[in-house]
Amino acid sequence: MTWLELEGAVNARDLGGLPTVDGRVTRSGVLLRSDNLQDLTPKDLDVLREHGLRTVLDMRTGAELDIIGPGPLRETDVTHVHLDLIPHGFEARAEDVVEKAIPHEEAGDEAMDHFYIDYVNHAPDAIATALRTIADPRSGAVLVHCAAGKDRTGVVCALALSLVGVTRSAVVADYVLTDERIMAVRDRLLSSELYHDDMARRTPESFRLHGANMERFLDRVDATYGGVHGLAMTIGVDEETVARLSRRLLG
Repeated sequence: MTWLELEGAVNARDLGGLPTVDGRVTRSGVLLRSDNLQDLTPKDLDVLREHGLRTVLDMRTGAELDIIGPGPLRETDVTHVHLDLIPHGFEARAEDVVEKAIPHEEAGDEAMDHFYIDYVNHAPDAIATALRTIADPRSGAVLVHCAAGKDRTGVVCALALSLVGVTRSAVVADYVLTDERIMAVRDRLLSSELYHDDMARRTPESFRLHGANMERFLDRVDATYGGVHGLAMTIGVDEETVARLSRRLLG
């Protein structure tokens, strides 16, 4: 794993170098993850171009996109795929957007993995499209992002990594790694009109990541679908796509 030191995003990294159960490691320059890309600078665009970025998977809600507007990458030839993991009946009320988009880490045991399994159960087509896009060699380097780069992004990356055999401990460790940058993520969200009020109400501790949340989510996937492979088959990601994903991420 390599941090991408960007001026306009603080939680960006390349998911290369993660170990698999059969002794291999994930390739660099294939799967990237980040917080919101709204503030990228021209220098950042150069950095991402050097990493081969060709596709962005934007996991934010339609309301977030409508309120915040397009980011600098929209003016480039990078392909954007918008995949909303949070079906909702509200439209653009800011308080509803933030409550769903950035769940509260101190909401109690099993609250976070409840949110995470809901992404899968309520938006299986979006999850399937994300996995197919990452598996497609025409996608080039794929960057997955949401607002903070921890929950929606974390679930998609955890499923992709698990599907190709990355060890659970490495998947959980990557999820928790966001905690190293979480106060900087909080500062970015505080500077946004959309997220500011909700962020200001929370204690700093409420932003800290806990590996148990990802562990419980993966346990739920095991219990409900018989594992990540069973989940993939259930949502329409076929064996050939899984094989392509492995070739992409592991070589």
